[in-house]
Amino acid sequence: MDPPKPPPANKSAAGRSLIGYLISMDTTLSYKLHSLTQPFFPSFLFLILELSADFRLFFPISLSLLLSPTLLRPFLPPLILGLLLDLLVLCVIKLTFRRSRPLYNHTHSMNVAVPADHFSFPSGHASRVCFVASLAHLSAATIRQAMAPEDEGKALNFVLLAVWVWAVVTSVSRVLLGRHFVSDVFFGACVGVLEALFAFHFLRF
Repeated sequence: MDPPKPPPANKSAAGRSLIGYLISMDTTLSYKLHSLTQPFFPSFLFLILELSADFRLFFPISLSLLLSPTLLRPFLPPLILGLLLDLLVLCVIKLTFRRSRPLYNHTHSMNVAVPADHFSFPSGHASRVCFVASLAHLSAATIRQAMAPEDEGKALNFVLLAVWVWAVVTSVSRVLLGRHFVSDVFFGACVGVLEALFAFHFLRF
């Protein structure tokens, strides 16, 4: 008599186990990064970065750029429409996954812009800053053409570098401040880059 065959592997259970393992690693890594940097980085610096990328501050500032010199005009329609798109996309994703923020997040110091901001995945700040930095990078050639020839784009290169530094530091600070997990920031940054590509190719007027 043949020995009984082993039961077929439960692919669904294996998938859940892998996802659980990745989430556990993400949670552990995020907490270690947060706890290790607390003695060295004052929280108020991270809060300033948080404020600098807050939609309620950043969007009105972007609208005010409509009064800026002509050289920024090609950059403004995709920027403003892209910020609105980012808000919509992030709300949909957050409300779909509904991932709770880290337990060590100090909610008393956090003001949410929309109800979806109570959820963690993905990071809206990381998405927003990476969208702005990516769009600025993609629009650099257009803006450079409108600048004075003698400038040779040196000022623009400096601004682009500053914007990318701001985007990277702000994104990293979301984990160090305890607002998000590492995966929240990573996927938020990816969303921002994809939105910038979409805005650059389809939202320019």
